[in-house]
Amino acid sequence: MRKGFHEPGEKPRRFYKDVSVVAEAGGFQVKLDGRNVRSPKGGVLILPTLALADLVAAEWAAQTDVIELAEMNVTRLAFTALEAVPQARDGVAQQVADFAGSDLLCYYAEEPEALAARQTEHWSPMLDRAEQELGLVLLRAVGIVHRAQPGETLAKVKALALELDDFALAGVAFGTSLFGSAVLALALQRGWLTGEQAYELSRIDEAFQEEKWGVDEEAAERTARLFVESTMLDRWFRALS
Repeated sequence: MRKGFHEPGEKPRRFYKDVSVVAEAGGFQVKLDGRNVRSPKGGVLILPTLALADLVAAEWAAQTDVIELAEMNVTRLAFTALEAVPQARDGVAQQVADFAGSDLLCYYAEEPEALAARQTEHWSPMLDRAEQELGLVLLRAVGIVHRAQPGETLAKVKALALELDDFALAGVAFGTSLFGSAVLALALQRGWLTGEQAYELSRIDEAFQEEKWGVDEEAAERTARLFVESTMLDRWFRALS
C-alpha cells in the first residue's frame, strides 16, 4: 500500500512530517513536506490570508497517527469556500436569507416568564442593532407559530451575503446553520460579538432547561461540539479581517 493511502472506511494515516505555509499563487498555501494540501476533489488549497493559512496549518500539524478530517473544521470550511461556494453563491446567499425568514432571535417564549425575560434581555439588543446598522427590520413573535418576515428584509439579508467574498460567505452560511440565526452569523462576521457569545445567545432556551432539569451525556457532547465550532468560526472571521 502506498504511503498515505488507506482502505475504504479507514482513516488515512499521517504521511508527512513537516507542515509549512508558503506565499504562492496570489495567496497562501499549506505544504505537507513541501507538497500542497489538496481537497478531496483534488483542488489546491489556497487561502486568502496568512492568518487563515496558519489556522489550517495548525490543524494539519496537530494530527497524530491518523488524520481526523472530521475534526479539522477550519480545513473543511476552507474546502467548502474554495470548491462549493463559488459555483453556488446565489443559492448559498438564499439559504442565509431563508434562515432569516424564521430567525431564532425572533421567536420568544410564551412561558415561563423568566425564559421570555432572558430572551428579551439578550436577543432584543441584537435585533435592534441589526435594524440600526444593517437596515434589517425583523418582526418578533411570541410562541412557535411562524410569522412571515418582510420581503424587503429578506432581500436585504441576501444582498448582504452576496457582498461577501467566498470565504466570508462560507463562514456566514456555516454560522447561520450553526446558530439557527442569520442575525447572529452576520453579527459574528462583523465583530459585534465573539463566537462564544453568539453560541450562548443561540442556546438560551437549552441553557434555561438545563438549569432546571440538568444535562444528560448526549446533550453535553453535542454542546461541546457546537461550542468548538462556534469558537472556530470566530477565529475564521478574525483571520479573514
